[in-house]
Amino acid sequence: MVKRSYGQFCGVARALELVGERWALLVVRDLLVGPRRYSDLRRGLPGIPTNILASRLKELEAAGIIERDVLPRPASGVVYRLTPLGGELEPVVLALGRWGSRVMTHPLDGEVVTHDSMVMALRTTFRPEAAEGANLVFVLRVGDVVVHARVDDGHLAAAAGPAEAPDLDITAGPLVRDLMAGALSPEDALATGAVAVAGEPALLNRFAAIFAI
Repeated sequence: MVKRSYGQFCGVARALELVGERWALLVVRDLLVGPRRYSDLRRGLPGIPTNILASRLKELEAAGIIERDVLPRPASGVVYRLTPLGGELEPVVLALGRWGSRVMTHPLDGEVVTHDSMVMALRTTFRPEAAEGANLVFVLRVGDVVVHARVDDGHLAAAAGPAEAPDLDITAGPLVRDLMAGALSPEDALATGAVAVAGEPALLNRFAAIFAI
């Protein structure tokens, strides 16, 4: 690995030397959702060249940010997971996600949504204060990506896949970002067909308040 340096004795510079290379923080983002095999990371980062992924994994492992673990039988195989040091990047990644969500508009040609990116989008936009007293389960479908969010009195558990008996099942396209940003009201989202729901439509207002950009 080539040692890259900004030549400054500075915490920001040192952090960027470790996680500032292209794709590095997206690898960390996906591992914040959970341990991943190499093939899982490739699938979740469809635009990354295989040699770049291999390099990022080696660099992050050498820096003590990730580690490899052998799964016990019957699963077997090697997975990558964050070390405690790597786990400390969670608030950094969530803060970057919140900041980035405010300057996004709509997907550019070729941009995709993945399960891990959508799970992290729910985590970055979650407003605990708006979720106090709420006990709700949401399912969000964007294209082929399906994730769910369990809200329990100000706490969130988000993961890939559907959930049984959700309070609200939401099917949306790119305009779900406008709904979460307050640029599109829940009423207009439903009236225009930008969002479709199964369940009590009024809960879309609660979703937009709990997951607000």
